[in-house]
Amino acid sequence: MATQAKAGTEPGLADRLRAVRSLSAAIAAPLSEAESCLQPMPDASPAKWHLAHTTWFFETFLLRDHVPGYRLHDERHAFLFNSYYEGEGDRHPRAERGLIASPTLDEVRDWRAVVDAALIDAIDDLPAELIELGLNHEQQHQELMLMDLTAALAAEPSRPALWDAVPAPPAALPPPIRWIEGREGIAEIGQAGPGFAFDNEGPRHRALLHPHALADRPVTNAEWIGFIHAGGYRDPLLWLADGWAWVRAEDVEAPLYWSRSGDGWARFGLDGTRPVDPGAPVCHISYYEADAYARWAGARLPTEAEWEVAAERFDPDSGNQLDAAGPVRPLSSEGCGLRQMFGDVWEWTGSAYLPYPGFRPAAGAVGEYNGKFMCSQMVLRGGCCATPRGHVRASYRNFFYPHQRWMFSGLRLAKDL
Repeated sequence: MATQAKAGTEPGLADRLRAVRSLSAAIAAPLSEAESCLQPMPDASPAKWHLAHTTWFFETFLLRDHVPGYRLHDERHAFLFNSYYEGEGDRHPRAERGLIASPTLDEVRDWRAVVDAALIDAIDDLPAELIELGLNHEQQHQELMLMDLTAALAAEPSRPALWDAVPAPPAALPPPIRWIEGREGIAEIGQAGPGFAFDNEGPRHRALLHPHALADRPVTNAEWIGFIHAGGYRDPLLWLADGWAWVRAEDVEAPLYWSRSGDGWARFGLDGTRPVDPGAPVCHISYYEADAYARWAGARLPTEAEWEVAAERFDPDSGNQLDAAGPVRPLSSEGCGLRQMFGDVWEWTGSAYLPYPGFRPAAGAVGEYNGKFMCSQMVLRGGCCATPRGHVRASYRNFFYPHQRWMFSGLRLAKDL
């Protein structure tokens, strides 16, 4: 697997294109044809579809639109592998992506090779900003592919592992949470300066920070088990109304992929079914669960402004993220009292996903990328173990609906001072 180099040693666009595209292929390399078509729920997509959609993105918005005389590899692909770009016409229903038998996985791989060769051949004549968007778009789909494969294999009756577990001792139980006082007053948030950013990360603007403190680390599995044992999933006073309705309707009693194992808990992951690691950050929880836990703990979730201002002092390439070496242990300390700001798990915030003041989506179909989803979703920050290293930054805004939890999502507590 490949990763981006850090600033100052960044390779050229052609090398980065090869590295990013190779990582997608490496993630899907162990899959059979049948496994590549698994779609466990409408929110998730098959691995084959991810490989094809990212190729469609490059072929459509770069080769078709910017290489004179370029002919599409297959006219059917525009209908089959468009995701949500209304400006690109009709598309196959999202919930039925697992029914796409043709093209086969090998045919998708062949198509990727053709598109990659055409991109490299024309790269000096293509708009660099669109190449950057395409690379970052594919990195998002690498994480989505790992999320969706986890859901797919968890739903498969034999619950197979995608790869062998990396031998490692359980994470050490951390000391009790320490509260780190955050900045107060007027601060600026949002992407500024050189470097790639998605449109939803700007414009940079002022935000008011009230007196507050952040927990020095994310909530662990051991602490979450305490919430379970205390009856957290059975106490309606801890839950938002929609959250309590969701808990009852879905009969939720633990994070996604957890199951009872004797007197304890096991969890399913891409390395198969393993005992829950008490010292690791809790993962695969919804916003509703994160909010209920925070109430139980006498705290709240941080705002995205509080989180971003605190994270700006840290290296976004630190921590447990996806790279050539595979999963790694999180750093024990990142300075300033806060730990694990990047990697491990996306951290739910208490902020709704809304446009920043002055936000304007880009013109054309590319402008559909983020702006039209700014409704009814909540913001997560910090990246996770499945985020390609080099992809995330302090201003990065991830977003999901409150009930969703198949992503690698956890929480860090905050409190008012």
